[in-house]
Amino acid sequence: MKINVILCTYNRCQTLAKALESVAAQVLPAATDWEVLVVDNNSRDRTRAVVEDFCRRHPGRFHYLIEPQQGLSHARNAGIQEARGDILAFMDDDVTVEPTWLHNLTAALHDGKWAGAGGRIVLEWPSTLPPWVSTDGPYARTPFPNFDEGQEAKELTRPPFGTNMAFRKSMFETYGCFRTDLGLCANNLLSNEDTEFGRRLMVAGERLRYEPSAVVYHPVAPERISKKYFLDWWFDEGRASVRAFGVRPGTKWCVAGIPLYLVRSLVLWTMRWMVSFEPRARFYHKIAVWGKLGRIAECHRISRLHVRSIPPALPSISPPRL
Repeated sequence: MKINVILCTYNRCQTLAKALESVAAQVLPAATDWEVLVVDNNSRDRTRAVVEDFCRRHPGRFHYLIEPQQGLSHARNAGIQEARGDILAFMDDDVTVEPTWLHNLTAALHDGKWAGAGGRIVLEWPSTLPPWVSTDGPYARTPFPNFDEGQEAKELTRPPFGTNMAFRKSMFETYGCFRTDLGLCANNLLSNEDTEFGRRLMVAGERLRYEPSAVVYHPVAPERISKKYFLDWWFDEGRASVRAFGVRPGTKWCVAGIPLYLVRSLVLWTMRWMVSFEPRARFYHKIAVWGKLGRIAECHRISRLHVRSIPPALPSISPPRL
């Protein structure tokens, strides 16, 4: 079976080079047929030159593809269409992977028992952080993909994140590709296209595996440690959550398309924010308020598009709520 690594990139030539170096160092059985497809989503920096350098240094291993339609989902879908592998692994352009990452992530996908797999994502924080940031404990709520289900391999009960996941290509042929109304696009922070696809498979009865030995290291860029970035991200996450998963099943009472339970929840979290004084707790509650506002904004947007009803949430698996 052939494996394709799909790496989508946009204006990150410096971190991209590090990511590709880590992929080039992968250790797999000699009989494994694998290659890396880098999808350039209209970068204006030296991205193409970086990728072409790897193509020259590793003939037949790296391939360059341009996707003119802006948006991460468009880029990933272009990679899926171009890929000739039976198994498709995904990573981002700002991470590095361990030498055994690809083998460990995909080893269980060859016999058809598993539809896909997700690995462990380790965040690498700057040495100093402002007092309002919590990286663990009850007030840990950040925009960065921290996926760690422990040290034992097992079946996943929630979808993996896009920077460390793999699926058999037949899953895309059967259930469709990533939704293009979701996914990062330039300065738009809407996401959830990866978890929506994984959840789509799980609701259909497909099984996803957690592989803790498939490790990705995700540096947290210091410029993203700002209250504005955190709040903007969680506002858009709230919008994306409604767009991807709908609202609570059985929701009946709405005003201007906004479910009343969201209004009540907004009031509750706002009160918690107002009465909190410890920096981490206070900002945690503020983040929750911005997430609720994003959900409310998306519900109202949908109602203004004259959609008769917001689609109910899919059964069995619920997205995390603040």
